[in-house]
Amino acid sequence: MLLTGASGGLGVFMARAFAKLGTKLALVAHPGAGLGSICQEVESCGSQALALVSDLRDPTERRSVVERVSKELGTPDVLVNNAGVEFTAPYHRLTEEAIHDTININLEAAMVLARLVLPGMLDRGSGHIVNISSLAGKFGPAFQEPYAATKAALVAFTSSLRATYRGSGVSASVIVPAFVEAGIYARLKAEAGCAAPRLLTGCAPERVAEAVLRAIRKDRPEIIVNRYPIRFALALAVLSPKLGDLISARIGVDRFFRRVVEAGKRVPL
Repeated sequence: MLLTGASGGLGVFMARAFAKLGTKLALVAHPGAGLGSICQEVESCGSQALALVSDLRDPTERRSVVERVSKELGTPDVLVNNAGVEFTAPYHRLTEEAIHDTININLEAAMVLARLVLPGMLDRGSGHIVNISSLAGKFGPAFQEPYAATKAALVAFTSSLRATYRGSGVSASVIVPAFVEAGIYARLKAEAGCAAPRLLTGCAPERVAEAVLRAIRKDRPEIIVNRYPIRFALALAVLSPKLGDLISARIGVDRFFRRVVEAGKRVPL
């Protein structure tokens, strides 16, 4: 299997979960700090690991990753698109480079990697693509426009993949976590000097990794991972966008991201 964003945050916990199953793992990360240690940990579980330091913004490197994995481990039967970046700032203050990087890594790389592994999966008659989205793609919090847009797009992308390849043995799932106690959220919490709203916090990274395995095993279209039930609020937001605005404001997630911006002494609104 091929896992992107493997050396930090959620990626480490996913690698551990797959290693316990004896899975051959291709672990992709950039710039790759910690990638060697997670590979050693995987191999200590008896699994084979291939470490690949690759900048997924580069189309050439995307193709190179799939070619090398196919050559050294065999055609990937599972792809987990976990690599992601985010920039918390007023949208009009974001650089175009930051916008492009978010789109390229969070969305374009995931879509292209899926396209590259699909022929092998279809030839074999089995395979699964898992896209790691976020509740930001459902609610669209303040100061998170590019991140929220790419995460929302991954939900739609997954739905289309399932429809296109239904009956072929190849499928796709999307995982939608809230604030996970690892990776991006750990940094944001440190910057803000406070936790995110209680309704959306406390999601253990192990739960997300377990959700990935469950999605593959049971072919689940979408799994929301959160400490408390949230799907009813999401359904209300779909039925009434105005009500969704109110729910989002009342939850307090916008205030949290404003704190991140203010604490970082960013350019004022």
